[in-house]
Amino acid sequence: MNLGVHHLRAVVAVADHRSFTLAAADLGVAQSSLSRTVLEAERRLRTPLFQRSTRRVTLTTDGEAVVAVARRVIEHVDTGLEHIAGYLAGTRGSITIATLPSLAANLLPPVIRRYQELHPDVVLHVEDNLSDQVAEDLQSGRADLALTTDPEEGHDYVVRPIAQDSFFLAVHPEHRHAGAETVAWSDLQSEPLIAFGPASSIQQAVGRALRDAAVSPATIVRAQNVAAIAGLAASGLGVAPVPGFVLPLMRFAGLSFVPLIPERARTITLVHHRDRPLSPAVKAWADVVDQYLGAQPQQLPGVRWVRPGDRVIR
Repeated sequence: MNLGVHHLRAVVAVADHRSFTLAAADLGVAQSSLSRTVLEAERRLRTPLFQRSTRRVTLTTDGEAVVAVARRVIEHVDTGLEHIAGYLAGTRGSITIATLPSLAANLLPPVIRRYQELHPDVVLHVEDNLSDQVAEDLQSGRADLALTTDPEEGHDYVVRPIAQDSFFLAVHPEHRHAGAETVAWSDLQSEPLIAFGPASSIQQAVGRALRDAAVSPATIVRAQNVAAIAGLAASGLGVAPVPGFVLPLMRFAGLSFVPLIPERARTITLVHHRDRPLSPAVKAWADVVDQYLGAQPQQLPGVRWVRPGDRVIR
């Protein structure tokens, strides 16, 4: 049965108005064109849908049944078309953002809040993982975007720096460094160290800083998540070099945070794959990030927001 949506709309309009003249005006077509469309629908259905007279138009029994089904079909079609239009306009669809746990907790919330105000019908998925898993999610296409540290060279990524967070030394309040204005990386020689696992972007940056300072910690206790690092440092088992975005997640442990010198910083980037086109909803997300960075975002200790043209600390 070869009926188009335009046939169904014509039949329903005539049924609603009980008049070809009024139905044609409602649809914005000529009455002759509407009459031909209804006749074509009846021919293809092989049954009359309307009884016509000079004064009125009424539905036949078959017409009533067809109109009831046609209404449901049109409703589904219109809903689908609204979703398509919304997707193309960036107001519908979904986004998956892969990111580091500290960024999911401190960088994303205000951006998500603003994005949801503008695009309430877009579904957001936040996948927070260690940097290796974030990179895998982006490379495999499971994530549309990533908020992460500078990715390794050699990948076909579009990379845009948006922030940098400098390193602090997290220490027990009674530790000898607790009241210092700064602590040098070289001062960590023979110091017991609380460290993140090797898959962490934090530990990769810390490892480079320690090598550059020719420092060999006395002992290293490793843990995977921020709460564990905070608890171990708060117990006095050692000190922990941590970046600015992590500090708010560690304050529950009552630690002191002292800036490390010379300054070392992670570069936080917004990354997407060069060969995968961005959906309108994802493009709209990037626009909101631009608006956020241009509106003096929240100030966090050790965090510097990077705008186009700003110098990036290496």
